Amino acid sequence: MKKVLNKDDLLTEEVGLLIEKRLHLTPLAARIYTTLLLSSEEGLTFEDIIRVHQASKSSVSNNLKILVNLHYVAYYTKFGERKRYFRMSEFYVKTAMERHTELFEQELYIINKVTAYNKINNPKKFKKEESLVRIYQEYLAHLRDGYLKKIKEIEQYKNQL
Repeated sequence: MKKVLNKDDLLTEEVGLLIEKRLHLTPLAARIYTTLLLSSEEGLTFEDIIRVHQASKSSVSNNLKILVNLHYVAYYTKFGERKRYFRMSEFYVKTAMERHTELFEQELYIINKVTAYNKINNPKKFKKEESLVRIYQEYLAHLRDGYLKKIKEIEQYKNQL
């Protein structure tokens, strides 16, 4: 018999699917990320995460390591306890924005290389596509610059705390 999903499950699923695509995470990593995003500031223990996602210890452990290494998730311990509490990194939004900025930079770099190649080796194709490529390059540069501006705003906010 199928389990009926409640509102929290549906929200976790919906957000998890978006994060999986947007951040190129595994399905479990995206759902762990989403669960932490929707949980209290205190965070969740490793055992809590296993229970919520009904996944194996090794799967949860591997996916938490990925999220920690990407700086999306952080952990801490409480004085006198051995348990680790996982929660969203303090400025996880900034981390996500930096990743997107890197992708824009990489795409612009590749487009420039392909354009330079086509200019020499495929002049007809280059001439035909030049305007469209320029529009796309300008759009990517605009997105990158917008993200960089917002990252600076986050840094300023962070420094005020």
